[in-house]
Amino acid sequence: MKVQDLIDKQIFRVISEGDDTSRDITGVFCCDLLSIAMGKAPADSAWVTVMGNINTIAVATLADVSCVIMAEGVVLDEVARTKAAQQGVTVLATEEPVFDAALKIYQEIHG
Repeated sequence: MKVQDLIDKQIFRVISEGDDTSRDITGVFCCDLLSIAMGKAPADSAWVTVMGNINTIAVATLADVSCVIMAEGVVLDEVARTKAAQQGVTVLATEEPVFDAALKIYQEIHG
């Protein structure tokens, strides 16, 4: 599944549409501890988190994830939103809990 496919399904709200929505999403990663996410988030994954600050955008870039999904109704602060746009990071959002958001992505990937 591509990032654009996930956007088109309108399961999540678009907070920041990144530069490369044609990227594949090959899996889902859930973690709120940024140091672990930095080292363990697989490239090309959809990262589901409740961390809505500028450091999340930095980790998303370093880990080379396809997109970030903000769960539990968490919003990016304005500094992080601006940085996501500058860095070309796709950020989506949902009111759903982390598990439910991740499950929806998993089901879309694996049918």
